[in-house]
Amino acid sequence: MTAVRNLTRKVPAGRISRLHRLGALATGIAGRLAVDGVRKLSRGESPELRSLLLTPTNARRIAEDLAHMRGAAMKMGQFLSMEAGDVLPPEMARILARLRDAADPMPPRHLKVVLREAWGDGWRREFRSFDTRPIAAASIGQVHRARLRDGRELAIKVQYPGIADSIDSDVANLGSLLRLSGLLPRDFDLAPYLAAARAQLRDEANYEQEARAMASYAAMMGGTEGFVLPDVLPDWSTRSVLSMTYLPSRPIESLEQAPQAERDRAMQRLLALFLDEVFTHRTVQTDPNFANYRHCPRTGRIVLLDFGAVREFDPAFTETIRDLLAAGLAGEWSALETSVEALGLVSPGSSPAFRTALLDLAALVFDALRLETFDFGTSDLLALLRDAGQRLAEAQAAPPEVPIDLLYLQRKAGGMFLLGTRLRARVGISALLSQHLARSG
Repeated sequence: MTAVRNLTRKVPAGRISRLHRLGALATGIAGRLAVDGVRKLSRGESPELRSLLLTPTNARRIAEDLAHMRGAAMKMGQFLSMEAGDVLPPEMARILARLRDAADPMPPRHLKVVLREAWGDGWRREFRSFDTRPIAAASIGQVHRARLRDGRELAIKVQYPGIADSIDSDVANLGSLLRLSGLLPRDFDLAPYLAAARAQLRDEANYEQEARAMASYAAMMGGTEGFVLPDVLPDWSTRSVLSMTYLPSRPIESLEQAPQAERDRAMQRLLALFLDEVFTHRTVQTDPNFANYRHCPRTGRIVLLDFGAVREFDPAFTETIRDLLAAGLAGEWSALETSVEALGLVSPGSSPAFRTALLDLAALVFDALRLETFDFGTSDLLALLRDAGQRLAEAQAAPPEVPIDLLYLQRKAGGMFLLGTRLRARVGISALLSQHLARSG
C-alpha cells in the first residue's frame, strides 16, 4: 500500500471506459511522439521510437493516467517502476515511482457503497470510529483505520468497485500497447506472460484468498524473530473487504536515517526470510513493493503486509535454483550452464553469443555474492547488470520463454536488492546462502 494524495476521483469501472482511457493515453503519447520526432529530424537527428517513448513528459502522462485507473493498469505500471527503476533515465524513474508513492483514493460515496454491500446497512453502529480518509491506497484497494465498539483497532482494506471485473480487459489492452510500443523484440511471445498476469491479479483481487494466505504464512513463520503480521478478522472480511488488526509502524524507508547497524540488521532479517521462503517453505510473498514492509521503532520488528501475491514453488524448481546458486558460488561454470538450461533460460535455438552474454551476466552476480560482506550502498552491480543486460538483449532477437516462477522469484530478489540499496545496508549474503546450500546434502 502507498501513501495517499488529497485528490479523490472516480475509478473508471466499465470495460469500455477503461479501454477509452487507455486509448486516449496511447493517442496522446502517439501525438507527442510525432511532434518530438519532427523536432529531432529538424535538428538533423535520427528519431528512435524507444528514446522518444521513454521521456519524462510521456512518463508523467502514463503515471497520472494509470494512477487514476488503478487496477491491473496501475499494477503493471508499479511493476515497471520497481523492475526498471535503475535502468530507466533517472527523471522518468522518479515520475513512475509516483505509482508507488501516491495513489488516487476513491470518493467517500463509493466507499460507503462498497462497505454497505459487504457488511449490510447497519454496519456503522458496530464501530466506535471509522476514518473515511484512507491511510494508504494502492492499485486494487485502499486502507482505512477504524475502531470497533469492543476497542479493537483495525486496518481495513477496501477494494475499488469494478476493479476485479476490469482485470482481463486491462491486461489485454496493455498487452496491445506493449506490442505497438516497439519496446519488445519482434518475435517475442507476450501471451504466456499476460496469462500469468491475469491469473495473479485475479488472486490479488480476492481478499478471502488473501486472508487464507495470511493465516497460512503466519503459521509457516511460526514466530520467526523480528517479524509480525496483522491478524485477520474473518467476521469483518469478504471478497472485497479485508479487516486486520492495526499495527503501529513506519515505512521501511524510515530506516534510511537509522544507524548502520540497525539498517544492516533489518536487511539481514529480510534476506534471511526470503531464503527461508524459497528453500525451507517454498512459499514466497512475491510482491517486493517497499510499502509491504514497515518498521516498528518501539520493538524493532518488521511488519509484513499484503499477501495477495503469495506463490508456492514446486520442489524441483527450488532444487534447480539451489543447484544454480551452489555452482555459481563455487565457480563451476559447466554445472551452472546445466542449471541455466534446466530453468529454460537458454534453449537449443539460443545463439552462442546469447549463452556467453547470459553466463557473463551470471558471473557478475556471483562475483558480488562471494564477497564476505556485500555493501549495497557502494556496489556498482546494478550499473554492471544494466550494461550486461543490454549486451544480452543484443545477442538474441527474442529470448526463450522463461518459467513464470522464475520471473516471480527474480522480481522478489530484485526488490530486495533495491531495498538494500535504499537502506545502504551491509550484509553477509554469502554466509546466508551457504546455510541453505548446505542443507541440500
